Amino acid sequence: MSTTPPSCDSAQAQAGPGGKAAHPTWVLVACILSSSLAFIDGSVTNVALPAIGTDLHATAADLQWTVNAYLLPLSALLLLGGAAGDHFGRRKLLVGGVLVFALASVACALAPGLALLLTARAVQGVGAAIVLPNSLAILGSSFEGEARGRAIGTWAATSAIAGAVGPPIGGWLVDTVGWRSIFYVNVPVAAFAILLALRYAPESSERGEKLDWLGGVLATLALGEIAWGLTIWSSMHGFSMAAGVSLALGIALTAGFVLHQKHLGDHAMMPLALFGSRAFAGLSLLTFLVYGALGGLLVLLPFVLIEAGGYSALNAGFALLPFPLAVSLASRFMGRLAGRLGARLPLTFGPVVTGIGFALMVRIEPQASYWTSTLPAMLVISLGMAATAAPLTTAVLASVDSRHTGTASGFNSAIARTGGLIATAVTGAVIASAGAALVATFHVAALVGAAMAWVSGAAAWLTLPRKASES
Repeated sequence: MSTTPPSCDSAQAQAGPGGKAAHPTWVLVACILSSSLAFIDGSVTNVALPAIGTDLHATAADLQWTVNAYLLPLSALLLLGGAAGDHFGRRKLLVGGVLVFALASVACALAPGLALLLTARAVQGVGAAIVLPNSLAILGSSFEGEARGRAIGTWAATSAIAGAVGPPIGGWLVDTVGWRSIFYVNVPVAAFAILLALRYAPESSERGEKLDWLGGVLATLALGEIAWGLTIWSSMHGFSMAAGVSLALGIALTAGFVLHQKHLGDHAMMPLALFGSRAFAGLSLLTFLVYGALGGLLVLLPFVLIEAGGYSALNAGFALLPFPLAVSLASRFMGRLAGRLGARLPLTFGPVVTGIGFALMVRIEPQASYWTSTLPAMLVISLGMAATAAPLTTAVLASVDSRHTGTASGFNSAIARTGGLIATAVTGAVIASAGAALVATFHVAALVGAAMAWVSGAAAWLTLPRKASES
């Protein structure tokens, strides 16, 4: 994860049955601590990429996979992780997921080389894919009425804070202790979260349907092949037979996944009936494009500031700080505005403004002042993302019937991560550059991100109903 706004994650908690926990405060703390592991880890790792590359002699493709080895299982297995909690018990899966994440974090910190680091990062992603949906499902089953809304709101606000403090803390640790320390800090947080969950979180489950293991495997393999092909293509600055074969195999596996989901019907991880809604299809495209562009930016910006601008890891972390703070402060106002206007205008306006912010990134140069180059762009992006993130959950839930709200919100969250996965896979063209070429290719990437954001705004305008009452 990253400093990216939490997309539709919070909506997943609203689908659970109402209930009341004996110790609601401690349940909330356990869920927040568990989720914060995933939210902080991604943003911290982005700041540490240059140090990891120097220490482990990593290539551009290696650095891309330091991020994508985590995002791949998280994107592909998020829905399966939630279904497993429904099947086996949410507290059991939450504790197991946190334990997996903690052990993988220790393996990351101890990794003597890239092979073990990437393997451990992938295991972290599996743990996060289990933790996130089940922490939210526990909130949904432990609270009821207004208390549930307050709990979800507190979770969302804390997620924004976690995203805000992650990069500066991570930068300080990288500069003072070393990059391995960013993984060790997960261990005490995980231990406390497990103790609280075992002591206070109630066990709950919903259904006994068979889990779609084949769908999870197909999705993981498909995304892995596509990400691998794009990584080879971008890091080598050219197309090759290996990249072509990998992309073709990824597309074939994607087709196999879709056919498998069609065969399962309403029991699928991703019921194709969801795409019978024009609004849902448009929102999925919007989410993929705008969160993809944002995910790529949050990987590239600290890398460029450190490598080309001479920033320390700490200063690069602080450079990202205005984004999550501004989004969290503006989201409540934007949410109320969306409630009056409907989702169409905010979800058109927000990505357009976000795209303008991306375009302003072309003003970032090695000698440019942070206050006149990076900060204005980040603030404009923050304004646009606040207008986008706030109404997105409501729009997704309104675009499908009540039977599919939980699945729709979970799928939207997975699509956001997949966008970041694909975007990171094509950042090699920037990461593999140096000197003036690094800045020039970053400028091109910023303009590509702007175009992606503008297309996502057009998708909202063309597919969403004109008025809230029409949804």
